[in-house]
Amino acid sequence: MFVTPAYAEEVPAEGQTHTETGVAPQTGELHTETGVPSEAGHGGGVFPPFDQTTYPSQLLWLVITFGLFYMLMQKVIVPRVGGILENRHDRIAQDLDEAARLKSEADAAIETYERELSAAKAKAGQIASEAREAAKAKADAERTAIEAELAGKVAAAEARIADIKAKAFAEVDAIAGETVTAIVEKLIGAKVAKTEVKSAVASVTGKQEG
Repeated sequence: MFVTPAYAEEVPAEGQTHTETGVAPQTGELHTETGVPSEAGHGGGVFPPFDQTTYPSQLLWLVITFGLFYMLMQKVIVPRVGGILENRHDRIAQDLDEAARLKSEADAAIETYERELSAAKAKAGQIASEAREAAKAKADAERTAIEAELAGKVAAAEARIADIKAKAFAEVDAIAGETVTAIVEKLIGAKVAKTEVKSAVASVTGKQEG
C-alpha cells in the first residue's frame, strides 16, 4: 500500500520513535493514493457520483466532455459522414444518369430495330409480289407457247387428216369406178367408157356428201 507524502513525513524513520522525531502520532489519518477521503471526514460511504460536494466538478467535466465530443463531431465525424453522403449522392446521380443514358440507347436501338424490321417486311412483301408476278408471267408465257404448239400440232393433224381423207376419197372413187365398170360389164356384157363411170360415181358421191 502506498501512502501520501504528508503521512510519509509523519511516519518516523526506521529505528526512530515518535519522541525522537518530535512528531506526535495521530490516529485515523491514513490515506491511500486513491485520494478517497476517510469515512470519518465525509460522513460514511457515499457513492461519489451522488455526492453533492462533487456536483460542480462533475458538471465541469460534463461540459468539457460534451464540448470535446461536440468539437469531435463537428470537426471529424460530421465532415466524414457528410463526405460519405455526398459521395453516395454523386454516385447515385451518376448511376441514374448512366441508367438514363442506357435507357435512351436501348430505346434508340429498339426504334432502329423496329424500323429495320418494317423495312425488311416491306422488302420481303415486294420481293414476294415480284416473284408472283414473274411466276405468273412465266406461266402465261409457257401456256401461250404450249397453246401455240398445240395449235400447230392440231393444224398439222387436221391437214394430215384432210390429206388422208382426200386420198381416201380419191381411192374410194377409183375403187368405186372400177367396181361399177366390172359390174356393168358383167351385167350387159359390154365395156363402159371410163368417163361415164366417173361421172356416175361423182354424181353419187356428191349426193352422199351433200
